[in-house]
Amino acid sequence: MAIDHSEPRDHAILDVVGPAFAPLEAGGAIGVGVASLLALGVLPVLLGSLADEHRLGAADIGLAAMAELLSMGVVTGLAGMALKPRRLRLIGVLALIGLVASDLAVLGASGPPILALRAAAGAMEGLLLWITVGMIARTVTPERWAGVFFTSQVFAQLALAVVLALWVMPRFGANGGFAALAAASLVGVAPALTGPRRFAALQTSSGQGGAPPPRGWIALGALLIYISANGAVSVYLQSLAHQAGLSADVARTALWTSLVAQVAGAAAATALAGGVRYFTVFLITSAAFLIVWYVFSRQASAWLFIAANALGGLAFLFLAPFVTPMIIDADPSRRAALQSGAAQLLGAALGPLLAALVVGDRDVHGVLWLALGLMLTGLAVVAWLRFTGRRLASTAPEA
Repeated sequence: MAIDHSEPRDHAILDVVGPAFAPLEAGGAIGVGVASLLALGVLPVLLGSLADEHRLGAADIGLAAMAELLSMGVVTGLAGMALKPRRLRLIGVLALIGLVASDLAVLGASGPPILALRAAAGAMEGLLLWITVGMIARTVTPERWAGVFFTSQVFAQLALAVVLALWVMPRFGANGGFAALAAASLVGVAPALTGPRRFAALQTSSGQGGAPPPRGWIALGALLIYISANGAVSVYLQSLAHQAGLSADVARTALWTSLVAQVAGAAAATALAGGVRYFTVFLITSAAFLIVWYVFSRQASAWLFIAANALGGLAFLFLAPFVTPMIIDADPSRRAALQSGAAQLLGAALGPLLAALVVGDRDVHGVLWLALGLMLTGLAVVAWLRFTGRRLASTAPEA
């Protein structure tokens, strides 16, 4: 792909395929993506509070999370295939209005309608995320811009989680939480109005398209299963706190401290990138999750519960940059790597869906056994890919 600088602008961002972006346009594209993922950072406490208020059952927590994540993933994928990247500002504003309306509608809802409203919210979030992904995909160094996006969205989620934990939800409950989420999402209208109006068309060279080979699909399946384990547990954070005899305030504190730890995990991964193998990171992350889930299964003190959840957040974000090397190792054509984002979103949706089948209103510890099985299954497939890949490389004929 060629970089088009035929219309240079002062202070333009030239690290892009097609016409250069103004800094305000790039910031706007990142900003709508941040708005699209705000809810995911606080979803465990929002849905947990709805359950505390008897507006959702324990199984409904998983189903509501699944509905939102699945809707987001499907819409993001379909938009990438079917929508032309034009009138992006209008699409962004309309999607944000729809997202705010979906959040506010939860204030008077109970039971199944909440599941439908979270699915509607996920659809709007998927459109917003499509805009951000489209911008990142058109940069020459997408890993740099993905890092900017990731850092921005984690800090935004952290700020919202702290506000909810310290001021909003202790006083106003679940309704206050969703109202605050709607207000925060409404702020996203500003970047939507300053983002790019359209994107240049992407051009792919021959040989880059097509479906991944079998080992690529297996790697994507392993990633989906592995990610689903963490998704199953994280959405039941508040319920697990209650099972340990702890209050909702402890769960909210555990959530925002986990977001702080995620920043540390990302920083550690960045520092070690290139110096540690992905399979080693998978093993370290799996050991950390085992510790976290063991603590969650006990009558832990508040500080231990909070520390364990922080360890889980650190481990999850420490793993994130090493996912792509794992898939590329299985499929050097990189066709599977192009689908890694969709696999992670589907995994995040699958975990809560499966969790809804193994929890009850009085006991949600079944989700820990489910997560253990999912994680070990995913890790076993990753190990098989790793070691059979070495064997295939050693037996390949020399050129």
